[in-house]
Amino acid sequence: MSSHLSLAPARAAHVRASGVHICLGGRPVLAGVDLVAAAGDRVAVVGENGRGKTTLLRVLAGDLPADQGEVHRAGSVGVADQQLPLGATDTVGDLIDLELAAARGALAGLDDATAALTDGSPGAEDAYAAALAQAEALDAWDADRRVEISLAALNAVADRGRALGTLSVGQRHRVRLACLLGAGHSVLLLDEPTNHLDADGLGHLTERLRAHPGVVVLVSHDRALLADVATTVLDLDPSSDGRPRVYGGGYAGHVEGRRAERARWEALHADQLAERQRLAADLSAAQNRLRDNWRPDKGHGKHTRATRAPGLVRAVHRRQEDLAAHVVAVPPPPIRFALPDLPEHRGATLLRAEGVTVAGRLTRPVDVALDSGDRLVVTGANGAGKSTLLSVLAGVLAPDTGQVTTARGVRVGWLGQESDPPGGRTAVELYDERVARSGRSAPGLGSLGLLDRRDTHRPVAELSVGARRRLDLALVLARLPHVLVLDEPTNHLSATLVDELTAALGSTGAAVVVATHDRQLLRDTGGWPRLAL
Repeated sequence: MSSHLSLAPARAAHVRASGVHICLGGRPVLAGVDLVAAAGDRVAVVGENGRGKTTLLRVLAGDLPADQGEVHRAGSVGVADQQLPLGATDTVGDLIDLELAAARGALAGLDDATAALTDGSPGAEDAYAAALAQAEALDAWDADRRVEISLAALNAVADRGRALGTLSVGQRHRVRLACLLGAGHSVLLLDEPTNHLDADGLGHLTERLRAHPGVVVLVSHDRALLADVATTVLDLDPSSDGRPRVYGGGYAGHVEGRRAERARWEALHADQLAERQRLAADLSAAQNRLRDNWRPDKGHGKHTRATRAPGLVRAVHRRQEDLAAHVVAVPPPPIRFALPDLPEHRGATLLRAEGVTVAGRLTRPVDVALDSGDRLVVTGANGAGKSTLLSVLAGVLAPDTGQVTTARGVRVGWLGQESDPPGGRTAVELYDERVARSGRSAPGLGSLGLLDRRDTHRPVAELSVGARRRLDLALVLARLPHVLVLDEPTNHLSATLVDELTAALGSTGAAVVVATHDRQLLRDTGGWPRLAL
């Protein structure tokens, strides 16, 4: 959906949110969001699923009023969200016309103003100047050509007579994104714009966003896009005071700033706990002194001790009051992800695949050999057989030709792209059952830093997509595998967790096989061996 306010030039564009609060269904979604973005700023909004990223874009676009706070925008606004604004019978041309309505309107207004100026109508000069400024703000004359360029670069359908209902979800997304990139809006609000884009499309999107003269606010799990584009990061994940954080210095600045923020949070919380423990120890000591002096031995110093008792009672009361007055105001910080100490199995090849193929899915014979500590990244286009190969290596799928052998006692942990169907049991019940079946002494679910306490004890069917993915990873780790086989492991995970997971995978003693399209993960594992399918 697109909307616009005043058609200010891109250099005058700005978006400002002050103290924005939103509750949906009685649940706080956004609390105290402050954001200021001027022309040239590209703001990435990050956070776990359910933190209100898409809700914030709706508020900034003016589609959802804030319960508290204010939002101001200057410049025309183009919004790419997850809902298409037209129906199945409408055409690609209708969508282009809708997204270019502001540019078309500006040109029509300029034609009218030109005619009035020619006729010598009163006030025509001022009207013409205003109409010209509006057309120039959108660079309206070139809008259709810019859309055509983006349609081609994004590999989108350019047939304007094609019904939208005949297009796939990905094709519709690419057409709409091309329209927005070409419309000349001063402010772009983009929700997961990299969905359904190939490498060329990602390159074009990155180039256009970096060159955008106005304001860009984007929600994305694509860390490579954030690293390449963002100048500022708004982090909606929990903080020590419950308010969102804004980090300058691009995505690298966010990573470093959040690391420092987490360290301060942990230290402050630890200091407050230590002070509470000190007060509790002082109270216990005072109570012990009172008990020992309140009942003196018969016939020896009885009156002397009795006269000291009121002072001891007052000391106990003071310490009780001190302890009651001390509040641990800083909430406990989220537990960092902690990969268990996965076992090594030296002296033998853990897993070997020789000449494996799967009819129609993995047609070229593949050989793989993994020892403890080995790393492997499986790459290839969609349909090349990456997921199929990983399923074969994990023993989930039998090959049609070739064979897979696993050393005696070696456990293989497999993370597929899809979760098991949800059930009524809780996350901790499933995890504890997996640990019991493995016969291993794995760490408790809470110590992994993957799920918060509330999600740990909720039925799996009630978990968000992101929490389900975290549980999937926890269930894989419950068996303490010697080999980790991970298919698109970053799907639905926050950027912070992915960074922690990537670092842990690089240092574990287990063998690790990863298949991914995640561009930042591919960059971060640039030193790992590759198997191209």
